[in-house]
Amino acid sequence: MTPVVLLFFLVAYFGLLLGVAYFTSRKSADNATFFVANRNAKWYMVAFGMIGTALSGVTFISVPGAVGSSNFGYFQFILGNAVGFIIIAYVLLPLYYRMNLTSIYTYLEERLGHRSYKTGAMIFLVSRTLGSAFRLYLVAIVLQWFIFDAWNVPFVVTIALCLLLIWLYTNKGGLKTIIVTDMMQTFFLVLAVILSIYFMANSLDLGFMETIETVRESRYARMFVFEDFLGNRIHFWKHFLGGIFVTVAMTGLDQDLMQKNLSMKTIGEAQKNMLTFTSIFVVVNLFFLAVGALLYSYAAKNGIDVASLPTPDYLYPEIALHHLAIVPGVIFMMGLTAATFATTDSALTALTTSFCVDFLNFNKKANPNDAGLVKTRNRVHLVFSVIMLLVIMVFRTINDDSVVNAIFTAATYTYGPLLGLFAFGILTKRQVTDRLVPYICLLSPILCYLINTYIIIPYTTYAVGFELIIYNGALTGLMLWSTSSRQDSLSSAAATLPA
Repeated sequence: MTPVVLLFFLVAYFGLLLGVAYFTSRKSADNATFFVANRNAKWYMVAFGMIGTALSGVTFISVPGAVGSSNFGYFQFILGNAVGFIIIAYVLLPLYYRMNLTSIYTYLEERLGHRSYKTGAMIFLVSRTLGSAFRLYLVAIVLQWFIFDAWNVPFVVTIALCLLLIWLYTNKGGLKTIIVTDMMQTFFLVLAVILSIYFMANSLDLGFMETIETVRESRYARMFVFEDFLGNRIHFWKHFLGGIFVTVAMTGLDQDLMQKNLSMKTIGEAQKNMLTFTSIFVVVNLFFLAVGALLYSYAAKNGIDVASLPTPDYLYPEIALHHLAIVPGVIFMMGLTAATFATTDSALTALTTSFCVDFLNFNKKANPNDAGLVKTRNRVHLVFSVIMLLVIMVFRTINDDSVVNAIFTAATYTYGPLLGLFAFGILTKRQVTDRLVPYICLLSPILCYLINTYIIIPYTTYAVGFELIIYNGALTGLMLWSTSSRQDSLSSAAATLPA
């Protein structure tokens, strides 16, 4: 598998994306198109395309790699995700549609106050920028290693080129373009996973039923872990409950994925989208786990020393690009590229939307589609691309996996306060002390980190897992409650749970 072949594939792939961008934005490229795709997107297109956004390139290589240490235990988290998606469909989406939102954080202004609104929007901007930059950084390392190092291309040029191409195909059409490109990229991602299973099984001389039996009977196929609740991070209830609340916070309260749901005409279509997406999401993740089991079986049969790899994340690219034929290698790069850029392009569009609506108040202008505002939006989109480039280069400068992972973990901490804010607004009829909200949302993740680091880890046997976000959100809610007051009249749009 030569760098020339891989580079040719990348050029052709981006050429296809640019072609889609041209045809989706040539008739309309105003802010309504960019932000909400003129609210006429087809639910089935969005449902399928959201898979590519939800499954990043990190997921593409990390989930199969993690099978070696946690078996199929990750599926417990996926089951929690499924429940979380259902909660989003029947609790959050009706609220967003009733208020006719472009940015979901506008809800916080009407229900809690101006500073609460700005705090929620800022949490998203920081979290999504760090998270998306980190995902692109990890995958760019693979691209650099297998392609661009052959020509001694500097890493900063690799990242800048990727972000420039993403900016080019999202700058005009925004969400309208992304709905189409995500659908295409999801197709490539799913096809890559299925074909990876086929090529792996073929190399192991396994037929269809034999492949299923090999995966089912492998020592990696254990899904449910009920032993040692305190000390086991992948205990069923930790993974399952964590999956529910992580999904509600990082999908239902995240402008990125919700922006796509708000692009449809009716709440009914949006709910059909979420339920269809959930079904596909669960099945695709099962495929990822199956790939992991086959990768380790292939490694064992062919004498590949998994322990010699920098991390288990390298197992999938190592086998696909160094041990299989050209076609499986191209298929792997197709899936990895699709997963990575489907996540990054969507994130950049959502960041631009949130900043324009939440901080530049586009939704309060007399004509949001004014030519001057369109130019401002284009500049904001470019600025966020540059910010992401700078963040990635900071990760590169640090060049320490433990520190970089700590930064990414810190980004996930911030969704806890967002969960607490929305839960307080929806589930109570009390009014927060608005001026204190920014401090509460800053204090909560700091306290969670300090308690976990200096009390739980050294003095208890309890191992904190994905359920951390529950504690973080609950602590935020408790502090909001303790500083709140009764409220007799609430905004009619946001006072209660959606009907």
